[in-house]
Amino acid sequence: MKVLKTSLSAAAAIALTFTAAACGDGTSSGGDEDTPFIGVILPDSASSDRWETADRAYLEAAFEAAGVEYDIQNAQGSREDFQTIADQMLTSGVNVLVTVNLDSGTGATVIENAKAQGVATIDYDRLTEGGGADYYVSFDNERVGQLQGETLVQCLEGVDTPLVAELNGSPTDNNATLFKNGYDSVLDPLYDSGEFEKGPDEWVPDWDNAQGGTTFDQMLTDTDGQVDGVLAANDGLAHAVITVLERNGLNGTVPVTGQDATLQGLQNILAGDQCMTVYKAIEEEANAAADLAVALAGGDMPETDATVTDPESGDEIPAVLLEPVPITIDSIQTVIDDGFADYAELCAGEYADLCDEAGLQEQ
Repeated sequence: MKVLKTSLSAAAAIALTFTAAACGDGTSSGGDEDTPFIGVILPDSASSDRWETADRAYLEAAFEAAGVEYDIQNAQGSREDFQTIADQMLTSGVNVLVTVNLDSGTGATVIENAKAQGVATIDYDRLTEGGGADYYVSFDNERVGQLQGETLVQCLEGVDTPLVAELNGSPTDNNATLFKNGYDSVLDPLYDSGEFEKGPDEWVPDWDNAQGGTTFDQMLTDTDGQVDGVLAANDGLAHAVITVLERNGLNGTVPVTGQDATLQGLQNILAGDQCMTVYKAIEEEANAAADLAVALAGGDMPETDATVTDPESGDEIPAVLLEPVPITIDSIQTVIDDGFADYAELCAGEYADLCDEAGLQEQ
């Protein structure tokens, strides 16, 4: 995989070289036939609140600024609704379809139908295996996992032969596989050397937080409560783990990782219950996807500086890959300064004193 490295400040200005190529008919059924019409399907709002609180807002702002028509809908975890929404968007005349798949099977069917109608496609955040999308916009997801593994190791410093439980994301999400590849590249050598002990290792279908909590509860039972650290694949699963730990009087003593820099995840870090999260500058991801979509709707095929290999087809997919950032108690100010986390919301109520202790300041 060739990775495009960008800084947080420069990511929105990713250079794309445009080459003339027909892609879609450039018309919109929603108004002026010369105005691009872009459809976006988000996956849910239960696995992570980012899709509605961040991605939707940033995409809307980018499309508004570009002066294009758009339709953003959320499948709310339903594969049937995902398919129905896609069919409706294609019928309504979108020029470009941007999707975050719920699974590669459904996602590939949608992409195939779009291609049959001459509609360009972008895999947003998650790669659709075997789908053959025209572009992929995401983060360096193996790097996300590496940051999780590396920071967990730091959080376990001083613990003798810590037993680590791994709570992975959905087995049908290629990102979850990439995250695991990343953190296992850090943890497996430690397991092999005997420095760390490998504990339970389970996947959580559909990133279901409730199921994740149940799964971790069983992990804790199976290890007689001897888990020393938890590699939780995102903040939602991390909170499910923390809830179980709290019920057993272990929260704050067992380091837990996360990802997405959600409000809940950041507050768990402030409280000492979560040792880290990973910040992904979603505004930059949304802007990159919007820029590509607008270009495609206008008949251009931008060249990117990166590609990813589809693990099913072996095809190389043109990609924009942004760089993730690890966040601990010492670097929460980063997401405040970047405008991603709202100081007033983060530091409300019981978290006010914790924010003061962490030295956090309003942007």
